[in-house]
Amino acid sequence: MRHTISILVENEFGVLARVSGLFSGRGFNIKSLSVAETLDPTISRITLVTEGDDQIVEQITKQLNKLVCVIKVIDFQPEVAHVEREMALIKVAADERTRSEVLNIVDIFRAKVIDVDPRSYVIEVTGDEEKINAILNLLRPLGIREIVRTGKVALHRGMQVLAASPSRGETVELKGKPHKEKAA
Repeated sequence: MRHTISILVENEFGVLARVSGLFSGRGFNIKSLSVAETLDPTISRITLVTEGDDQIVEQITKQLNKLVCVIKVIDFQPEVAHVEREMALIKVAADERTRSEVLNIVDIFRAKVIDVDPRSYVIEVTGDEEKINAILNLLRPLGIREIVRTGKVALHRGMQVLAASPSRGETVELKGKPHKEKAA
């Protein structure tokens, strides 16, 4: 079963290597990975996708929580209300014969042409994995030249958040280090 896991970590050198090393050291593959600072520049959010049964992912989550640099870990289970998205940039061949067909596909998927060349288009599309795969399947016969995909990102629906502390401005203890969460 595929799992999307979000991890709040201290924004320090080597943290990503420690987190990814935990996976590789146990023989688990990371299918996708996305990392960026949060509203607080001292904290980063890692969102990754891995495969395994619930018991294996629970074990991974417990091991992640043991790392000093990890603040919080959540596994976005299917029953948890959340949204997931990824983005892809697709370079596709475009000539007089195929231009209108490419533009129709872009329009159907509410994608964007972000670069035009006499022989190609670069298309940006955002959505869930199925949407990205569907547009790729339609563009493939027209001549995809290159693809780059972001890792999946996910957020809870509604007011639930993954944050270092429940209320802004509150000082919290992060694995033995005092930390002041900054107001937005």
